[in-house]
Amino acid sequence: MNILKHWTSASILTTLLFATTPVGAQNNKNNQAALQKLSMAEMAITSLYVDSVDNNKLVEDAIRGMLSKLDPHSTYATAKESKAQTESLQGSFEGIGVQFNIVEDTLLVIQPVLGGPSEKVGILAGDRIISVNDTAIAGVKMSREDIMRRLRGPKGTKVNLGIVRRGIQDKLLFTVKRDKIPVHTLEASYMIRPGIGYIRIGSFGATTHEEFLNALDTLQMKNEGQQLSNLILDLQDNGGGYLQAAVELANEFLSPGDLIVYTESRSLPRQEFRVRRNGRLRNGVRVTVLINEYTASAAEIVTGALQDHDRAEVVGRRSFGKGLVQRPIEFPDGSMIRLTVSHYFTPSGRCIQKPYVKGESKAYSEDIERRFKHGELYSADSIHFADSLKYETLLLHRTVYGGGGIMPDVFVPLDTTQFTSFHRQLAAKGIIINTNLKYVDSHRKELQRQYKSFEDFLSRYVVPQNLLDDIVAKAEKEKVKPRDEAELQRSLPSISLQMKALIARDLWGMNEYFTVINESNHTVQQALQLFESPRPW
Repeated sequence: MNILKHWTSASILTTLLFATTPVGAQNNKNNQAALQKLSMAEMAITSLYVDSVDNNKLVEDAIRGMLSKLDPHSTYATAKESKAQTESLQGSFEGIGVQFNIVEDTLLVIQPVLGGPSEKVGILAGDRIISVNDTAIAGVKMSREDIMRRLRGPKGTKVNLGIVRRGIQDKLLFTVKRDKIPVHTLEASYMIRPGIGYIRIGSFGATTHEEFLNALDTLQMKNEGQQLSNLILDLQDNGGGYLQAAVELANEFLSPGDLIVYTESRSLPRQEFRVRRNGRLRNGVRVTVLINEYTASAAEIVTGALQDHDRAEVVGRRSFGKGLVQRPIEFPDGSMIRLTVSHYFTPSGRCIQKPYVKGESKAYSEDIERRFKHGELYSADSIHFADSLKYETLLLHRTVYGGGGIMPDVFVPLDTTQFTSFHRQLAAKGIIINTNLKYVDSHRKELQRQYKSFEDFLSRYVVPQNLLDDIVAKAEKEKVKPRDEAELQRSLPSISLQMKALIARDLWGMNEYFTVINESNHTVQQALQLFESPRPW
């Protein structure tokens, strides 16, 4: 949920620590004394402690200890952790280009990346990669991280893959030349109804704005050149990302000069981010933004900006409530501190950061669970804001609230009858996803012969009863059982729909997955209903 792209270094950190001003001179002396004390303690432990110590770990533990006494979002990451955290937001990584999953200790290719290195040499969906450069990766209990480390590598380097393909007896050998593989933050875009576009963004990364514009172009073509009249922007479960990506996206909905977000800090000047150019969707398109309790950070910036300017109707449940800005500070070894340096505020002046106590991250992390127990996820009447948290939107002066997430204009309760306890346990144990992977692997060619297009699949395919029976039988082996026959019968329709969506994903892609699953998403359906009546303001 970090929202500032890194732009600092150890030298800037040193400047921040030791820069002297008339006001802060005494504080800087105290800071230097404290740092000297910390350095002396580290030297004493390294030199005099009775047993040998890992000096790097000692320093890392000290850094983590300091940060743990601050807010919940100031964190330390090792070089390996830092690379993994930032890679998904930077737009690409270097590797062989396959979507995969691990099934029974074997890497199963779900889809090769279109135009990627693996597709170019002939690797197909359903292939099993069993060796990398003569090292076995199947049947050896190798971790997912170790497998990925072997498959990834610098652009231009080559890797030899041993592959087993259904219907071919001998092992196949492929030499793949690694290349840059795009990482997409936009998860789906399609025409959900005539004249109504749907775009889902999973996070805010370096390429989000470009992906969004490309999606708009595609939707325009699918709308036969007609101007889109309605758009659903789905930010459910979007944990955030780069601030600049959020600003660029909000720019497309607002008018030049409009304030998108601003930040304030104890040590940094106020910084404002405003619309710089005419956005493609600033007029003529009715917009709904979908959020839930996992919508956070950069996603809340976009939501808050569109709500405060009365540009979009916000539908769903109260968002996460992260209004803190982190600045990444890199160390020479590649490790990184993400340090909270300021608060961000929506255009109306709201700080939507939810309350926290410094050094008490456990209570903070349990906030969603408290909302669940308190009943907030089921009823808007369970949510109460103090009058001091009231703000007004900028155009129509509607009441909105700060102090803990963004409250939607239209509340959609969590439906516990749709996803029963039995269904949630099946998903948590991986029973549904593993059953799907095996089913598609065994029936891929048959399904492709029977359904020549996704539209045909969508209208005609029905999940076989024996496949549902298989899921229930596997659940029983895992000691997962419905409370009674009634719970089982309530669970089967949603399990069946999820299986159909997963099969569509594996045969076609994520657009097709969401095309299936959104027909049961109550928040999406509520947004569609809104478009059937005039805008309420």
